[in-house]
Amino acid sequence: MQFEFARSIHAAAAPSWNALLADDYPFARHEFLAALEDSQAVGEASGWLPRHLLVRDGDTLVAALPGYLKEHSYGEYVFDWAWADAYQRYGQRYYPKWINAIPFTPCRGPRLLGQPDHNTIAAITQTLDNYCLRESLSGWHCLFPDQSVSEALSQAGSARRLGCQFHWFNRNYRTFDDFVATFTSRKRKNVLKERRRVREQGFQFTTLTGAAIEPYHWQFFYQLYQRTYLKRSGHGGYLNEAFFQALGQNLADHCVLVLAQLDGQTVAAALYLCDQHTLYGRYWGCLAEFDNLHFETCYYQGIDYAIAQGLTRFDGGAQGEHKLARGFEPVLTYSNHHLCDPRFAAAVEDFVREEGEMTQGYFNDAAAHLPYTQPTPNNPPSQKD
Repeated sequence: MQFEFARSIHAAAAPSWNALLADDYPFARHEFLAALEDSQAVGEASGWLPRHLLVRDGDTLVAALPGYLKEHSYGEYVFDWAWADAYQRYGQRYYPKWINAIPFTPCRGPRLLGQPDHNTIAAITQTLDNYCLRESLSGWHCLFPDQSVSEALSQAGSARRLGCQFHWFNRNYRTFDDFVATFTSRKRKNVLKERRRVREQGFQFTTLTGAAIEPYHWQFFYQLYQRTYLKRSGHGGYLNEAFFQALGQNLADHCVLVLAQLDGQTVAAALYLCDQHTLYGRYWGCLAEFDNLHFETCYYQGIDYAIAQGLTRFDGGAQGEHKLARGFEPVLTYSNHHLCDPRFAAAVEDFVREEGEMTQGYFNDAAAHLPYTQPTPNNPPSQKD
């Protein structure tokens, strides 16, 4: 096998890269990563330097890891600032580091593409170790992998870290009313009251998919996204209009855009991506604040769409305990971390073990506060690694 740290996603042909994916998960597709790179949303200016690990057997691409050199930890959603501070206190450099991740995307899914066996995974981790030592990197990290990949990387010697998100699962609901019928009376009334309040304000919704999302829709959505990001965080969003336009051109079949309209004017929108199993809530923007409009556009419209399309899961994004009252359930997420310095590696292993116990406790507590009249299955049939 030959290993290459490619400085561009275009070092691999799109058909060869996409052939490594077991399904149509959108974020690891060549088109998505190329949209980030070609729009310069990732690159030297953003501190995300492409270094994709390509594994070839002769001329055949047999495995790949989307990868980036990082000089900071922004846009990762797995927080290691305290580790960087510890390095600095001891006079060492935490950055640069190498991460196997999808930029700005806290959605679990394939990170080690292909079907590598145990020996190949061992060769990959050894290659990563050698690369970090050769390039004077503090270590390598894998963010939001499937559970099976996380377990394999843990067995290969990396520290495994737990996180918690909230996802919605479709248990063969025919309508939204079928879904909320499974709630306790008080929780059901609260949800229906929120939806009614949006209707009473006069809002109407249009859902666009695929080629129906035209360039002017992307342009307007980008303006909403930047406006809202600036108001919330004090700085612009990570993504630019060229990125969104590229999604429309090259990944349209995976895009869903919900427009909220008042008196004939679009005042808010939510962008989702999807595959054959899952809806992924990603970005939101609005011109002004309205009562319950965010919940309706970003969550309830998504649930409506998932039910109508027969999707089995709705990943509403990172964080958000408020999702519990709306029927989203806690799920564990994973990341893996290997630090080259054995002293720091041991400290991180202790940290993630203790943190993992707290995360598991948080998960259990969240599961006890779901709005359903009956307990949900511990392993929903729709949950897919």
